[in-house]
Amino acid sequence: MAAPVALIQGASRGLGLEFCKQILNNNRPAVVFATCRNPDAAAELRGIAGQHPGRLTVFKLDVNLEEDVRAAAERVKENLGRLDLLINSSAMLHPSGRGETSLRDVTAQDIISTLTTNAVGPLVMAKYFAPLLQKGSGGFGQQPAEKSKHHSGIIVNITAKVGSIGDNGLGGWYSYRMSKAALNMATRNISIELGRNRPKVVCVSLHPGTVDTDLSRPYHKNVPKHKLFSTERSVMYLMSIINTLSIEKTGRVYSWDGTELPW
Repeated sequence: MAAPVALIQGASRGLGLEFCKQILNNNRPAVVFATCRNPDAAAELRGIAGQHPGRLTVFKLDVNLEEDVRAAAERVKENLGRLDLLINSSAMLHPSGRGETSLRDVTAQDIISTLTTNAVGPLVMAKYFAPLLQKGSGGFGQQPAEKSKHHSGIIVNITAKVGSIGDNGLGGWYSYRMSKAALNMATRNISIELGRNRPKVVCVSLHPGTVDTDLSRPYHKNVPKHKLFSTERSVMYLMSIINTLSIEKTGRVYSWDGTELPW
């Protein structure tokens, strides 16, 4: 069987960087494409590439620029011609770094910026990478005995529990909540379209828990210590979910512990 191929979008830090580490260390001989807006400034990512010669390729991709996404897909097509796993990891809480607490804090431009990065970007990624995922070898997830239910590739969109409309009892964080709710709808739509085709592509949204990253750091004092995850712990949980995905699980939102979240 061919080596599994993964692409991590938003790989220069946080969850994206940790996905690169764990896939390279635990899924030998997997090949990883790691993308970020500024590879020259991604010293740790480039260091990992040096530790895994021939297995990690780093290149520029700003998820807000459709031309960057198209060019990245072309590069993967030229290099290997297929993809088994796409993880859309990059996200922003708000351009200011803090979520809005009331309507007074809302501005149209801030909402547009957050929606573009968190929801539009992953949808455009799916547009350009779906053909490569349909040529994947099913190197991630769990393949059932029945061949007609096999999948070729997996799309993972990193969402957040606060994007659940059914779970929202506190309000606030307009931009972030709206963007993650929109991302979840994109996940559902993609899963329906790519689940009709053969070979099928699995598409899910995953909530990583509250993770010790730059995005959540302004709010750590309100999080109990046992509920604040390191990136290592969170990605370990998420990879355990990814490794058990099948076409029956497509189009859903799962929390880090494997439970299904309401839309």
